[in-house]
Amino acid sequence: MTDDAEDQTIYQVVINDEEQYSIWPADRDLPAGWRPDGTTGRKAECLAHIDEVWTDMRPLSLRKYMEEQERAPAEPEPGSRVSRGGGGSKLPNLVRFANQIRHYRLALGLPDIL
Repeated sequence: MTDDAEDQTIYQVVINDEEQYSIWPADRDLPAGWRPDGTTGRKAECLAHIDEVWTDMRPLSLRKYMEEQERAPAEPEPGSRVSRGGGGSKLPNLVRFANQIRHYRLALGLPDIL
């Protein structure tokens, strides 16, 4: 395996439907679910571009979910006698999103904090 200094591969920056970024060799077919963002270059150049544009590491679905929660009426305090109105628990969704974030962090080589 070559180190970054010897790597002469031209990469392209790619993005998926969750607005997550990665790099892929420009001469190879993209894997399913990924599309080019229009940036190509050496590995360091592509990674620098990603650092500039990918400012929110949360997947798009999580960002949308969190925006919905901000607009939703406040939940009653635990132990209050106010009815929830029949809404189901949101905990399974939050656990799923937390696991997705953990997966993405580990894939990026970031420490496991969960």
